[in-house]
Amino acid sequence: MSAGDNPSPENGRKGRHRPFLGLVRGTTTTLDWSGRLIVFVCLVTMFVALLANVVLRYAFGSGISWAYEIHALLLPWLVAGGLVIASARGRNIAITLMSDMLKGRALLGLNLAIQLAILVIALSVLWSCQPILKASQFQSLSTLGIKQVWGYSSLVYAFGAMALIAALDIVRTLAGEDIADHDPGHASQS
Repeated sequence: MSAGDNPSPENGRKGRHRPFLGLVRGTTTTLDWSGRLIVFVCLVTMFVALLANVVLRYAFGSGISWAYEIHALLLPWLVAGGLVIASARGRNIAITLMSDMLKGRALLGLNLAIQLAILVIALSVLWSCQPILKASQFQSLSTLGIKQVWGYSSLVYAFGAMALIAALDIVRTLAGEDIADHDPGHASQS
């Protein structure tokens, strides 16, 4: 057995161990966790701000004015975090009829085409959102005084991460991995 022929635990102890693919999977997992962290922080912050505002409004007759504006910054980040989580887990909105019918190399080819399309779309969105980001640098929230570019920068995070995940999935597909999860129990988000 040569140095590159170590059994791979990811492949049922068959085949070669590929440390680069472990790094690729680890990067995707890190992006998944970054999305989870962003979603958690956004949800907790928005809930606490809204709850404090309601309590203050009913207890003292007036609430905190910035509690209405904080959502303008955090809601886009909440959505961006959710997009990254879905992308990292391969749970983007999809019709799986064709992929359910294909096997082997045909399925890998379809997965490659899908990831290439996602990569092109994500990079196109990143390119086309540049004028929005530039314009938002001059817009501020009235009460908080925070530039709106902080909310719009969630576009860069979401679509940059989606492009990176698609590129990593292309690498995995070219290495022969089936990146699609065919377990129907994992497919349902209800």
